[in-house]
Amino acid sequence: MVRASGILKLAALISSLLLAGFLAFHLLEINTDFKVGSFLSKSGQGHETYTKPTRYKCGLSKSCPSRHFAFKIVSGAATVVGPRICLEDKLLMSSVKNNVGRGINIVLVNGKTGNLIKTEAFDMWAGDVATLIKFLKEIEDGTVVMMASFDDCSTKLTDEARNLIAELGSTAITTLGFRDNWIFVGGKGIKTKSPFEQHIKNNADSNKFEGWPEVLEMEGCVPQRQD
Repeated sequence: MVRASGILKLAALISSLLLAGFLAFHLLEINTDFKVGSFLSKSGQGHETYTKPTRYKCGLSKSCPSRHFAFKIVSGAATVVGPRICLEDKLLMSSVKNNVGRGINIVLVNGKTGNLIKTEAFDMWAGDVATLIKFLKEIEDGTVVMMASFDDCSTKLTDEARNLIAELGSTAITTLGFRDNWIFVGGKGIKTKSPFEQHIKNNADSNKFEGWPEVLEMEGCVPQRQD
C-alpha cells in the first residue's frame, strides 16, 4: 500500500515536471518569436523613408509668392478665447501674449518691411470710441492694418469711426452689428476695397455658441509695398 502510494507521488512529480518543461518551452518559443519579429520589424523600418510635412509661415496651407507677407487671422470665440493675428510667422496678438481685449483688436505693420508698429484693443461695449477715432486718424500711409473682433465690436461705433475703417478698405464695417464676428486686413492709402475680409452676423437661429456666431479664420498673402 505504501509502495503504491509512493509510485503515485512519483508519477505526479514527473507529470508536474513535464508540464513545467512544456510551459517553459512554449513561453520561450513565444518570446523568441517576439524578439525575432521585433528585430525584423525594426530592420525593415530602417529602409523606410519619412517625409516631414512642409510647414509654411503662420501655418498657411501654401507658401506666399515673393514680395508678399504671409498672414493668418482668427476672430475671438464668444467671450472665452481672444483673437489671434499672425504675420510672417510671428504671433502679434493673442490671449497667450495677453494683448487682446473685448471689442476691436488692431495690429499695425510697416507695409515695406513687415515690422510691427503697434497693437491696440478698443472696447466697443463700454469704452470711448474717441480713442479709436484718434488712433485711426494717426495711421500713416502705407501701413498694413489688421483687425479682429472679440465679443462685441460695434455698440460704440459711430459713423465717423465706420467711415475711417471703410477708408482702409473694409466693406463689412457699414453693417457690422452687435456681437457680429469680423476679421479684416486692409491698409492706409488703399485705392480699392480689400479682398481680405470676413463677416458673420450674430443670429440666434444660426449661432454656433449661445449668443455668438462661430469663429472666423482667414489666411492669405499681403502684397509688400514697393514705392
